Amino acid sequence: MIDVGVDIIEIDRIKNTIDRYPSFLDRVFCTNEVEYFRGRNMNISVIASTFAAKEAVSKVLGTGFGMVGWKDIEIVRDGSGKPEVVLHGQALKVSMDKHIKHISVSLSHSRRYAVANAVGVREVIK
Repeated sequence: MIDVGVDIIEIDRIKNTIDRYPSFLDRVFCTNEVEYFRGRNMNISVIASTFAAKEAVSKVLGTGFGMVGWKDIEIVRDGSGKPEVVLHGQALKVSMDKHIKHISVSLSHSRRYAVANAVGVREVIK
């Protein structure tokens, strides 16, 4: 069984939020994510697509960001740059309770929008 989540965000909305609230990055993203952004010269499209990925994963979990904290969902990149999901805290607990054994994400962006799709694979309980 699978669960699907998708999110789209205007890139300028993320840029404006960071400009107005510099603490936004540290409040929403894990240390490894912020380090990745710095390694990519703080590319706003990368930041926005990672934000969208967190939103999409929260939809797979069925929680939104009330029950799960922003930093409970971490988007990391493997050696080739492919995004992967690492769950912590309450997000990990929810995924275990729902028997979600893996969540894959796909990210993309244009000049104006960033989008992310997440697919959670649930273990079938018989």
